[in-house]
This record gives sequence, C-alpha cells and structure tokens, in this order.
Amino acid sequence: MKQLQTQSAQTVAAEQPVANAFPQSQAIHAPAISTDPVTKTISQSGAALLERQYAQGYWLFDLEADVTIPAEYLLLQYFLGKVDHGREARLADYILSRQLPDGSWPLYEAGPGNISATVKAYFALKLAGKDPASVPLQRARDWILAHGGAENANVFTRITLAIFGQIPWHTAPAMPPEIVWLPDWFIFNLNKVSYWSRCVIYPLLILFAKRPVHKLQPEQHIRELFIQEPHTIKHIDKFNSRLLRNCFVLQDRILKHLEKLIPNWVRAASLRKLEDWTREHMRGSGGVGAIFPSMANAVMALKVLGYNNTDADMARGIQAIEDLVLENPGETYVQPCVSPIWDTCLSINALAECGIADNHPAVKTAVDWLFDKQVFVRGDWASKAPNLDSGGWAFQFENEFYPDVDDTSMVVMAMLRTGVHKHPDKARRLALAVNWVIGMQNSDGGWGAFDIDNHYEYLNNIPFADHGALVDPSTADLTGRCIEMLAMLGYDRSFLPIARGLEFLRKDQKASGAWYGRWGVNYIYGTWAVLVGLSALGEDPSQPYIRKAVQWLQSIQNSDGGWGEDCNSYDDPTLQGRGLSTASQTAWALLGLMAAGELAADNVERGIHYLLRNYEGTKGWREAPYTGTGFPRVFFLRYHGYSHYFPLWALGVYRNLKNGLPIRQATVCNDHTPIDLGPLPACE
Repeated sequence: MKQLQTQSAQTVAAEQPVANAFPQSQAIHAPAISTDPVTKTISQSGAALLERQYAQGYWLFDLEADVTIPAEYLLLQYFLGKVDHGREARLADYILSRQLPDGSWPLYEAGPGNISATVKAYFALKLAGKDPASVPLQRARDWILAHGGAENANVFTRITLAIFGQIPWHTAPAMPPEIVWLPDWFIFNLNKVSYWSRCVIYPLLILFAKRPVHKLQPEQHIRELFIQEPHTIKHIDKFNSRLLRNCFVLQDRILKHLEKLIPNWVRAASLRKLEDWTREHMRGSGGVGAIFPSMANAVMALKVLGYNNTDADMARGIQAIEDLVLENPGETYVQPCVSPIWDTCLSINALAECGIADNHPAVKTAVDWLFDKQVFVRGDWASKAPNLDSGGWAFQFENEFYPDVDDTSMVVMAMLRTGVHKHPDKARRLALAVNWVIGMQNSDGGWGAFDIDNHYEYLNNIPFADHGALVDPSTADLTGRCIEMLAMLGYDRSFLPIARGLEFLRKDQKASGAWYGRWGVNYIYGTWAVLVGLSALGEDPSQPYIRKAVQWLQSIQNSDGGWGEDCNSYDDPTLQGRGLSTASQTAWALLGLMAAGELAADNVERGIHYLLRNYEGTKGWREAPYTGTGFPRVFFLRYHGYSHYFPLWALGVYRNLKNGLPIRQATVCNDHTPIDLGPLPACE
C-alpha cells in the first residue's frame, strides 16, 4: 500500500506563492490579436493565476464560512484553557465586522440574520471581553429575543451552550454512545449517515456520555439571551404535524429515560470503541475529517477522557485546528477547512482551456503534486464496496479516509486536458481513480460525494438532524461531472454507468428546466455541471429537456449581462437563478450555454462583456457573495479562488470556439489514439 506523503498546513500557511515563477516565454499562448479584449483579459488573468501557484505545484485560496467558525474557535480555546488574547481580539473584530445593521449575523454575505450564528457570535464576543452594554451586543441581544431567544437555536448551538453550562444537557437530543453498536440493518446506524456527520458524531458521542460543563465566571454567562429560565427548560424539540418527525421526537424522549439503565461496563466498552475510531481517524496531520467541527469535537473528546497536549493525537489535532487560522493583513478569521486539491485541479482545467502548453512547468509541477496526493487508503466508503480498490483524491491536503467523487473526477479531467494519459505509468494511476469513481455510483444511477447509497433521507427527521444534511445522496451536479469525465475518456451512452446516470438526470430535472446544485449555489451550478457533461457525451442539444435547461439559463440573465443566484434559493425554490450577478456564476452559466451550442446567442455575448467589464486587472474579479455550498440552507462557503479560475475558464472556451479552435474537453480523443487506462474502452 502506498504511504501518502503528508504536509502540515502550518508549513503551507508560511509559504507564499512564487511570483513570476515561470518565464514570460512560457505564458499562456494567445492565438488571437493581443489587443482583443478577450485575449488580453485571458493573458492577464492567466498570468496572475500562474503567479499564485506555490513552488510545490499546488494552488490554495482562502476559504471563508460564516462567523460561527471563528466563534466556535474562540469558545474552544476557553474549553482547552489556552486563550491567545491578541488573536482573540482580532477574531472579535472580524466577527463584529460581519454584523448586520439589525444586530444579527447571517450565514452568507448579505443574507438574513440567523439565530444560531447570532447566539454563537454574541457568546464569543462576550467571552472576548466585549461590553454587553455596547451598541453591537445590545442590538444582537434584542434581535435574538425577538426571534425566540437562545433556546430557539439549532442542535449544535445547544450542545455548545450545554458544554459551557448555559443550558442543561438534557435539552440536546438523546445521543447515547451505545448507538455505535447498532447494526447496518437497523433504522439508524453510523454507516447510514454522511462522511461529515460521521466525523462529527463519533467524537461528539463521547461528549454526550461525559456531559462536560466548562465553568465560566458569572459575568460571562448569557442568561440575557433566553426568554425562559434556561435551567428550567425540559424539552426544546417539540411535536409538530409530521408523523415521522413526531415518532423520532417520541423515541428521543424515551431514550433519555432508558439511557439511565445502561450498565457501566457497556458504557465503558462504547467509549473505548468511540475513542479507537476517533484516534484512528485523526492519526494524520489533517485532523478528523479535515473539517473544523469534527476536529474541534475530537480534541474536546480526548480532553474529557483525561488526555492533554502530551498525547500525540491530541497535539496533532490541536495543531490541525491552529493551521486553519488565517492571519491576513487587517483581518483574522478561521477557515472551516482548506481546499488545495480543488483549487489546483480547477486552476489546471481553466489554464488548459486557455491554451497552456502540456509541457508548461506549471502543469508538470501541479500534476506531480496531485499524484503525490492520490489516496490509496481504504476509507469508510469501503464498507459498501469491500472489493473496490482506492485511488481517488480528497479535497484537503490530507484526508485519507475520505476521498470524494467530485475532486477525483475533476482531477482526472484536469489530467486529461494536459495530456497526462499519454504516459503509461500515469495512465495506470488514472485508471485506479476512474474505476473508483465508477464503483462509487449509487443504485439510482447518480453519484454522491463520499459514500455509496447514502440516501437514507428519512434520518433528517431525527431531532439531532435539524440542519437537514445528515446524508449524502445522489446529486445532479456530481452525476453530470462523472458523465463528463467518462465521456472524455471515450465512453458513450451505451456504457451502462453513463446510461444509468442519464436516466437519473432526466428524472432529477426540475420543472423549470434547471438542475439542483448541491455543492455550489445553486441551480446555476447544477445546470452548468449537467450541460457540460451532456456536451462531452455528444448529446444532441436540440433534445427538449436540454432546450428547456438552455431556455431557463437564458431567462434568468440579469440586465447587466451577468448571472447570479442567492443562497436563499435553497430555502425558496421560486428564487431559482435569482440574485446579484457574480463572476463565478456568470462563468458557470456561460460554460453551460456554450456547451449546449449557444455560442452565437446574444446571452453569451452579453455575459462575456459582463466578465470583461468587471475584470480588475491582477486583482481578478471582485466577488463578495458566497457561491459555494457546504450544507444547503445552513452552511455556505466563499471560495476566494472561484472568481479567479472560473471566469478565466469561460473566457478561454469562448475564445477557442469563436476562433474555430477546439476546446481541450473535446480534443482528448480526437487523434484516435486509444487512451490506455487498463480496463477502460479506447476512443473510437
């Protein structure tokens, strides 16, 4: 088994992209006249992207979530007893800078106030020494009370409040650690939930068993945020009109009584099993699941089990969290995770479509770096595919147990665009990745991100899952991506995985003609992913269902020529494709329309002019709105790289098509040379 080389994010954070790393003679080729505004923008933005590449070969852009992440980081420091007051003050300034005029905090730029984010932000600011009588905290308190009080916050916020003694532990849903023993056939077990849920829940069950209470000074309490006296609250999760939900609420209340009857020896065995799993999954430098919530839960779990910083897993876990802190000039915040694999493969894809040569130093170093990050560990996904070999890519620098279909398919396409498949040794490595993606297809014909058939959506009714994102079912954006990858390799619609994927997409299309976007905001993202997949496959764009998608994209173009969609479209489907124009969403719409043969359409010309008009030189495109999705409706992401590589990608494709030149996506098999990836079919 290949031993993966790991790299500490702390080391990465200290490195800087190498400016002018590649000589001008190897810059992006420009077949058109240099005064052409499209070519000029491609040359400038492409050169700027190349300069952002790190010497090791990867690209890495900041990844920003909402204020709950820095707030939770501050709370964690108090729990661990290691507060850096200088950093605390800077994070408090960041949190205050994101407050809305009404006193609340949103989940995304310019979004509505969110009760849970506002409670956590207020609590963190108060611990950081901000005066409760100050105007910002007064406004926040008034807003919270007007929206049901802190008792109306979500489950994870309630757990945080219980850990700090602000609310009784029994107000959180029942999660006895003994659920770790539940078999696969049971209505609920930890193999039925998603990767992110699993990583959060395992260490969290230790906290549920131990029920720690970190004592604060009286003046640090937040009693003022509750409408009820918090320690008299008996039940927060209420019955409603949904039968299934009510069944789970009733089960929750029964479990809270039965838990007292669990023998001590059973509890001890459960905790040992949970600790073993947690330690196994935090053995690398990336932390459990390489995402902040699970990483924080893991170090808290080890602390309540009696371990300190002399414990190797504990020390690595704390360092992994520290590596997520960004100390930028004038602003400090905490990332939910890092995205080097995703940023790198998307940058390569964009540069390749803009004419970067296969032998360009940027390509070589990036490809070598990506191959160093290929995952050969049999992760949690193997429980559903015991005979499937690994070979995918994760999202972060290190996340061995959880490669994902999205990154893997996008990496493979980047490799194909740069000719890597022509080298037999590298082609064999690509074959492992492709076969892994094929093996991860769900029984409904679609693909999810991290697991096979993780579609038990009834579990979103349990009280613990009030975020509604406990599972990882098939989605149109990932399915379109996988079809695109397979088509680039030479498969056609007669290949069974593609045929099943097409059937899933036909069924999953919305009445408007759009497709839902799970991992990007939202219907524009999903529709782009599907249309480019269908185009790579050679599907006739005159088919009614494709025309319907094209007409939808055309109908939602903004008056400024761009496209945009607000994160609120996840809550209100009538807002599909509606929002202020952004560079990344405009690029997605353009790529989708051009894939469907709409190059000459006025919509495409206006969209291209929008990108040209809003380009700001080496700064790229300004993009404040969040266009990335963590969990629909509850957690959104601002990928700082999206406004760099996606507009470049769209402009590159536009220029090539306009000049009668082929795009890289369509030329992989044009020379009729078989792509020898072992069991994969040759191009015809």
